[in-house]
Order: sequence, then C-alpha cells, then structure tokens
Amino acid sequence: MKKVAFYTLGCKLNYSETSSISRMFEDRGYAKVDFTDSPDIFIINTCSVTENADKKCKKIVKEAKKISPESFVTIIGCYAQLKPKEISEIPGVDAVLGAAEKFRLFDHLDDFTKGGVFASEIKEAKAYNSSYSIADRTRTFLKVQDGCNYGCSFCTIPLARGKSRSDSIENVVQQAKEIAKTDVKEVVLTGVNIGDFGIQEGRRKEKFIDLVKALDEVDGIERFRISSIEPNLLSNEVIEFVAQSKRFVPHFHIPLQSGSDSILKKMNRRYLSDLYQSRVEKIKSLMPDCCIGVDVIVGFPGETEEEFLKTYNFLNELDISYLHVFTYSERPNTKAVHMIGVVDQGERNKRSKMLRSLSEKKRRFFYEQQLNKTFQVLFEEDVEDGVMHGFTENYVRVSAKYDPILINEIKEVTLLSINDKGHVDVMEPEETLIHH
Repeated sequence: MKKVAFYTLGCKLNYSETSSISRMFEDRGYAKVDFTDSPDIFIINTCSVTENADKKCKKIVKEAKKISPESFVTIIGCYAQLKPKEISEIPGVDAVLGAAEKFRLFDHLDDFTKGGVFASEIKEAKAYNSSYSIADRTRTFLKVQDGCNYGCSFCTIPLARGKSRSDSIENVVQQAKEIAKTDVKEVVLTGVNIGDFGIQEGRRKEKFIDLVKALDEVDGIERFRISSIEPNLLSNEVIEFVAQSKRFVPHFHIPLQSGSDSILKKMNRRYLSDLYQSRVEKIKSLMPDCCIGVDVIVGFPGETEEEFLKTYNFLNELDISYLHVFTYSERPNTKAVHMIGVVDQGERNKRSKMLRSLSEKKRRFFYEQQLNKTFQVLFEEDVEDGVMHGFTENYVRVSAKYDPILINEIKEVTLLSINDKGHVDVMEPEETLIHH
C-alpha cells in the first residue's frame, strides 16, 4: 500500500479541495499519512495570493525531499496554474497540475510513475468540481462556488481559477446531508466569490439567498457559517434571513480592502465605502452581537498617507470585530503592477502594523461587549497546557479546562472574563469550567 501525504497552503477553499482529493486516493487503496511519515507521494496544494506563498511552496518541497528522498512530489493549486514552468524547475518537483487537471491527476500521472507539467490555459477550467473537507477538523469546509468574474486590479485569482461557476443547490444540499451523517457540528460555506453563487454552464441559474434558505432546512448540521462574502453581494435579504435563521450563525467576513473611495476605484472594487458602512449598520441593527471580520490591503499603489488615514479612521469608527490585514505585494499580470505611486516597503509595513494594532483593540472591545452573556460554544480538539478552546456562534474564542467529553460538543456557557492570551474564559450555568 503506497503512502500519500498532503500539505495545503492558502484558503479554506484549498482545504476543502485537498480533503476531497485525499479521499480519491483512499478510495484507490492509498494510505493517507502525516507529512513526516516517509510518504511515497506528496501532494502540495498551493496558493499564490502573495509572494510569500510562492516562497513557502519551495520550502515545503525541500522539506518533503529531506523526509522522503525517493518520493514523488506533485504540485497543484493556484501557484501551479500561474507558474507551471517555474515550479517544474524547482529541484524535487516531479509533476505540476493546473486548475483544469488537478481533479484528474490519476488520468495524467500513471500511478505516479510518470511526471510532467499538465497545466492548460485557464479558459479550459470550465468544469465545476464539488469538494468538502471531512475528518480533518471539527468544522467542515463545504465548497459551493469556484472562480471569479470580477477584475480587481491586484488579484491573480481569476487567472488561477477561471470564471465564476457553481454547484447546484440540489447537489450542495445533498453533500450537506452526507456531512450530517458524520459527527461534524459546523459547516463553513466556501468559494472564491460565494455571493456570486448560481452560475452554471456560463449563465445564472440560481441565487445565493436560495442556497442559504435550502441549507437552513438540513437536519443534523447544528451550524452553518458563511466564510467571506463581497459587500455588494451581501444583500439585505441575506442579512435579514441570517438574523432569524435556525442554523446560520451571526458572523460575517466582508472584504473591504480600503476605506478610501479613490483607492477602491483604482482597485476596481464594485462598491464604495458608504455601501460597506450601510451593510455593517444593517447587520448590527438586526444582530447587535454579530461578529464582523474585515479584509484590508495596505500599501496599494497611490495610497498616500492621507488615503491610508481615511482607511484607518473609517475602520476605527466602524462597528466591526477584527481585521485580516494584507500588505500589498506586486503580482505579475495584474493591472496594479503597472500603476504609479508605488508605496515604499517600509511604509507598507508601518501601515500594516498600525492596522494590526487596531484589529487587536477591535477584537478586545468586541469580546468585552459579550461578557456576562450566554452563548453556545463548539469545543475543538485544540488543547494546550491543559486548556481547550472553542468558538461561540458569534466567533468569540473561548478557553476552558480540558475535558475530553467536551471535544466536538456544543455547550451552553456564560462568558466570564478575557484572559492574558486574549481569549475568553467561560462558565457553565451549573459549574465553573476554568478559573484564573
């Protein structure tokens, strides 16, 4: 029995696809093992959102060859689609498969005895491949959409994943029912642009709101979480439905990228700051305890100190809960790479640090607002120094004294205090789980 190991870089979508590809191997009699367990085959699923992700790929290949010098190393994912020739020249890489080929690796690689580069042009990536993660962690990532028809000037994802395309509501619901037969308690919906769900065979056939409504009726799944959704696609109808939903939790992650309208226009985003603000206000009016996460990019070409401060002040005044801060990095074949007004790298880093500091303040303030309230916590197999962790429905990370019975269980708790690690200690209605 040949042994295969997987390593995933990047987003939740990549995790869902790696998991589905791993099941293809197991169905064919391969043994899935840890990265360090001398595998015969390594499958490395790459990201290419930032330059750093490219460097990580090279490092992982090097480590794989140290662990198992005779192994067969295959690279898939976004970086593989964008730079197949470059990757094929990395010492130790045996095969590279692009977006249209990665789910057909057994067709191309002859039981992993024959290598090569198999990466057709991205326009060939027309098929939709369903996938979801399972048995890897407490949550399952369920892919509902792939590709993107937007043309953001900084982004390589359309070049790496192709045009927007989706599963059908019927298929997604069926997959959710399959997941419900396992002991998974929470499903995270994922994709490249999930609010654009519903495009099949090049035309819109269904809508994201109808998918959400259909999944809300699936018995056996305690929670559904929407991973990330564009503000212009997060309609009031979706917000209103989540507010009264049985299973969708009060947590949205909404990319902003910049609080400056002039920068948003340069980025070719499909909204301005006033629309973003109205979405946040709508959410908070219906779900005051809702967690709202924000993606933001600093150092985009043309972002002067004044434009950056517009973003900083906009976020500071907005009722949001945390930030994911990205330092702009130049990506080949994007419009932004040719724009004037390049921001010095040191200045990019300074702005990034300022926003990360703001994120910590926002998260702490959000956590403070939740204290002395009762929530449902899904405890995870995340144990450190006798302490286990979990998340409330509104994405507060909590700590509790380790108890194996609690793993993958949803427990009603009262949030007590914020500990020195920035997590929230909790109390059950009947007994204290942890003291500090």
